[in-house]
Amino acid sequence: MFATRGSGRNALLSRNREFSQLVIGDVALLGGGPYMLCTDGQQLLRQVLHPEASRKNLVLPDTFFSFYDLRREFHVQHPSTRLARDLTVATMAQELGLETDATEDDFGVWEVKTMVAVILHLLEGPNDQLFSKPEVIKQKYETGPCSKAEVVDSETVVRARGLPWQSSDQDVARFFKGLNIARGGVALCLNAQGRRNGEALIRFVDSEQRDLALQRHKHHMGVRYIEVYKATGEEFVKIAGGTSLEVARFLSREDQVILRLRGLPFSAGPADVLDFLGPECPVTGGADGLLFVRHPDGRPTGDAFALFACEELAQAALRRHKGMLGKRYIELFRSTAAEVQQVLNRYASSPLLPTLTAPLLPIPFPMVAGTGRDCVRLRGLPYTATIEDILSFLGEAAADIRPHGVHMVLNQQGRPSGDAFIQMTSAERALAASQRCHKKVMKERYVEVVPCSTEEMSRVLMGGTLGRSGMSPPPCKLPSPQSLPPLWATSPRPLQPWLLLLPQCCPNQEPWSVCRVSHTQLV
Repeated sequence: MFATRGSGRNALLSRNREFSQLVIGDVALLGGGPYMLCTDGQQLLRQVLHPEASRKNLVLPDTFFSFYDLRREFHVQHPSTRLARDLTVATMAQELGLETDATEDDFGVWEVKTMVAVILHLLEGPNDQLFSKPEVIKQKYETGPCSKAEVVDSETVVRARGLPWQSSDQDVARFFKGLNIARGGVALCLNAQGRRNGEALIRFVDSEQRDLALQRHKHHMGVRYIEVYKATGEEFVKIAGGTSLEVARFLSREDQVILRLRGLPFSAGPADVLDFLGPECPVTGGADGLLFVRHPDGRPTGDAFALFACEELAQAALRRHKGMLGKRYIELFRSTAAEVQQVLNRYASSPLLPTLTAPLLPIPFPMVAGTGRDCVRLRGLPYTATIEDILSFLGEAAADIRPHGVHMVLNQQGRPSGDAFIQMTSAERALAASQRCHKKVMKERYVEVVPCSTEEMSRVLMGGTLGRSGMSPPPCKLPSPQSLPPLWATSPRPLQPWLLLLPQCCPNQEPWSVCRVSHTQLV
């Protein structure tokens, strides 16, 4: 009846029109009136027609968004039989004792005739609840907030992995087109740096939709195949849930498109952002449609979220991407309610750094020991390079960085040395990052990216050298108590590194560190 996967857009469009005209003509012969499809299960509409139409950018008529599932209707009247999803037209006819046309050679025609016989037999039964509640396919994904106190059934959640970095919640919903995602049910996951890591948690309205979603494992989004696995309700709430009343009020407006603005001047207020966006793309509610992200002490982070009433206004705002506000260019990209919650939760849980002065003597960093050469060393960085610059430079490889795994190296004067070390999740990832990024250009300078081991990195950060001829140990160790200043000369209490480097022991520490190499110049 329909064009199969791989058929062209015009072929699918032509078949749909042909089918609609045929049905309308038959209904007219019967006296006219509304009609509804009845299918053998849900696969054809949910897993074939709707995904194909979405891939080919076809808009389906309303007829294809509601239907009766003959297997489910049969199971309502005959619950003692096998599960609805395991039924077939042949087994239903057999259970009812119906004779089928064995002379029919065309399987499609035979199946339709047999379905008609089953439907007529069911309608003659005593159950008046049959064919009263059709299955519905949602036409669009609805955004919305999620509370930390909400209980989410684990049988309704999946994890999608391998998403393109620029994917939005609408892109994820389009990948699962034909399946009913719960309101606010797409939660894009962020890495420790607040950037999307190519994963998302998706919550469906029931377990049946979740099971159909799992069948899309390794289906393609563009040129990338997407892995789909089971996930838990706790994982979804951890990513999508929030407790802030300010965020709840911001997300309480329904059917809004959310954009994220990054790189705002710290002095920027609502009026500055509204002027930057301009009158051609007004924010919903004006200043009330803006949510600024702040540190726990109230300092701005340079991030904000904005609400727009429709897709057209959001597209107009996205054209301001990398426009200038003051002396800074502003990044704009699509966001989600779950991302708003994650970003706000991340900053709300980040401890303020204590005001202790940095130690003058090199003290070991609390690093996660790796296996093999699972680190990379960056040489030749611009002296103005920031953590964000390094993450952008690494691109997709940034998703494979260990927590607390970015280490900027300073020289004796406390200035950037042009070196940094990155701890990756495995030696394979480190090698792949070095091969992909070696001698790429950052701010008109090419940067060397070479694999190294955790031991080599630790020695350099402690003051040793790592040259082309091999490792040299640090020139000195921690001094003995006798060499400390006279203030501590009598019965000094042993120094504990964690007293001097308290920020590195906080579980919510920012995922990078800065090390001062105080005894030797890096080579």
